[in-house]
Amino acid sequence: MNPRVSIFVTCVVDQLFPRVGLAMADVLERAGCLVDFPERQTCCGQPAFNSGYHDDARRVARYFLDVFKDSEYIVVPSGSCTSMITHHYADLFRDSPEWLDRAKQIAPRVWEFSTFLVEVLQITDVGASLETVATYHDSCHALRELQIKEAPRKLLRHVRGLELREMDTAEECCGFGGTFSVKFPGVSGGMARTKIDSIVRTNADVVVSVDSSCLMQIQGALSRAGLPTKTMHLAEVLAAR
Repeated sequence: MNPRVSIFVTCVVDQLFPRVGLAMADVLERAGCLVDFPERQTCCGQPAFNSGYHDDARRVARYFLDVFKDSEYIVVPSGSCTSMITHHYADLFRDSPEWLDRAKQIAPRVWEFSTFLVEVLQITDVGASLETVATYHDSCHALRELQIKEAPRKLLRHVRGLELREMDTAEECCGFGGTFSVKFPGVSGGMARTKIDSIVRTNADVVVSVDSSCLMQIQGALSRAGLPTKTMHLAEVLAAR
């Protein structure tokens, strides 16, 4: 029985990196999933939640729960958005039993992309091929809230032609942190420069992560430094032939 997968593409991917969503759909279809994209989807509510606008976040979260209520699996190309839905909806709806129950019912069906492949489909080799040297950045929400560390690396190690080199600060924040990077640009920039120095020491051609927001921060810092290193979402790497 082929699993039915609804893609929640996230705001950042939808508005800035649509190729990531397309790559994820391609990989999931190649893995035998029946993929659909609910066109009514918008946001998970994380930007409002992180900024303290919890009433606004609740409105967006209720809409998300309504749009995806019938989905068998919801797969997300973002650790931070996955964490928002599976962890912080419970915070939003702690005083609303009906919506809290709906949030708890949907949480087990929401999966970050790499863990869905490895843990649900039990696939580590998707047939990808890419001649490059890559290093991997652990995004904060994926690593710290979802404990995602090995799944992306297992998938990367099975990409033909790809050499994975670990950086010495793989688990350190890139400095983006959503509104943090806007409110504290000096600190954010300093954190990004530390990350870039670590990337340079690997001599990698490309930086890979499961969060496009982190990659946007890292690519910006790389570009400003005049460095040739590029960034790719894991889905883009796995879609490569």
